[in-house]
Amino acid sequence: MPPTRATGTKETKDLANQSSLVSWVGGLADSLFATLFPSDCRLCGAPLVNISRLPVCEECLSAMRPIAGGVCSICGERLVSPYAFSGEHGEARCGLCRRMEPVFTRAAAYGSYDGGLRELIHLLKYEQVRPAANVLGRMLAEVIAGLETGFGKDAVVVVPVPLHARKLRQRGFNQSQLIAQAALKLRQADGKLALNAEVLERQRQTQSQIGLTRHQRRENMRGAFVVAKPDEVAGREVLLVDDVLTTGTTASECARVLRRAGAAKVWVATVARTLKHEATLAKPQEDAEADKAMAAFG
Repeated sequence: MPPTRATGTKETKDLANQSSLVSWVGGLADSLFATLFPSDCRLCGAPLVNISRLPVCEECLSAMRPIAGGVCSICGERLVSPYAFSGEHGEARCGLCRRMEPVFTRAAAYGSYDGGLRELIHLLKYEQVRPAANVLGRMLAEVIAGLETGFGKDAVVVVPVPLHARKLRQRGFNQSQLIAQAALKLRQADGKLALNAEVLERQRQTQSQIGLTRHQRRENMRGAFVVAKPDEVAGREVLLVDDVLTTGTTASECARVLRRAGAAKVWVATVARTLKHEATLAKPQEDAEADKAMAAFG
């Protein structure tokens, strides 16, 4: 028996309501997905074809390469010629490391602080994209692997460069600690590396190092750090970890107070470093962006 007109009208309304509900739920899901998994790469703007919590395409990630060419065996600075200077044992050294022995044993970085790597670090530090720490941690793990051949037999204390308490509250996390944790997950097979984020404290806020002379940078950092737990480092080797090595002043000051507290050696591992010849070619607007970003976090 064919349905009455009233029954047909009710079924039509029910179908319309169901269709509206499905459309609303679908729209909500699309909106949530777009928030959690952005559709465009945050570095180049290309559409993302794979689902990922990190809004960066594979092409941009693949373009982040290790520093090429000869570097100083002590500070990691790129050399104009790998044969320009040599140390006592024939290792390549820059002129500065030949004239003045650094307080740290060796510093090494994965890549140059420019291009996509610079933007990826900024995504983590200034835009709270925490999944970036996992990618940066893989890079840091490679750096640590290159330093491990020089470590002694005992366990090495891994110390991230600390933030001042005020900046830590503003940012919500210490990016160096997040990167170190991600790296150690990949390097814990032998249990040789032990993370301790409470060894160092930054007791004084410092101004941006940008635009300061070498002497001003040293004075800016002097007294900024203190070893809160000297018993944890006395007689032991320490691996100091940071996201970027710019001038080396921060790493040197941290190494100085760690050595004074009794650390046997201090190694430095960073994801990126500013190479001198590239720093001189930096565009004025890039410097302005860096100043603005640093000012935003005190």
